[in-house]
Amino acid sequence: MKTNAKQILQIASFVVFFIFIIVYVLFRSRDLILGVKIKDVNIINGEKITESIVEVAGNTKRATKLILNGREISIDQSGNWSETIALLVGYNVITIKAEDKFGYMDEKNYKIMH
Repeated sequence: MKTNAKQILQIASFVVFFIFIIVYVLFRSRDLILGVKIKDVNIINGEKITESIVEVAGNTKRATKLILNGREISIDQSGNWSETIALLVGYNVITIKAEDKFGYMDEKNYKIMH
């Protein structure tokens, strides 16, 4: 009887140990699994804007580099960013690219009229 209980305890501790390892691996690789995301951009696709200078702001998750219209801009610790851009008269395309530490990218294009 003691041998059977000892075997059950060994198997249970072995299973708990491997579950702990799997959870830890998934937790540590969440950046790779989830990837980079551009969120909460304050402009709307197809919007008509009357001002010639507009502040574009948003948030990125898990990004190390952010490029707005071909120019790298800074991101704070929380992933927030903002940049002021000048619009041309007529049709404008605002391109936002975010890259994470693994080289994966997310890109958003906003078409607006001025």
